[in-house]
Amino acid sequence: MLFSDFDTGGDMWTGKGAREARIAVLFSENFKNKPSVTVALEMFDMDNRTNQRAETVAENITKTGFDIVFKTWGDTKIARARAAWMAIGGVDADDNWDEMY
Repeated sequence: MLFSDFDTGGDMWTGKGAREARIAVLFSENFKNKPSVTVALEMFDMDNRTNQRAETVAENITKTGFDIVFKTWGDTKIARARAAWMAIGGVDADDNWDEMY
C-alpha cells in the first residue's frame, strides 16, 4: 500500500495541486549492478467527481533498493493506492564462476 489518505484526511484526498507519495523499497538481497525496475499501479480508489490523474515511477534505483513515487496534480482526489514492482538484474550466487581473465 502506498497510502490510504481517505481514512486519515491526508493530502492525496484533501489537497490540491502537485502532490506525491514516496516509499523506499529495500531488496531482500543486493544486485551486482543497478537492476532494471518496473513499477505498476496495482489498485487505486479515486473520487469520480474530479479528474483522474496519476503517475507511478521508480526513482533513485541502486543495487540495494529504490523509491516508488506516486504523483498526482490539479483537483484529483485519491483515497488510496497500491503499487507492484519487479526488479531484474544479476545477483551473486554460490555457484557463480569467477572470471579467469
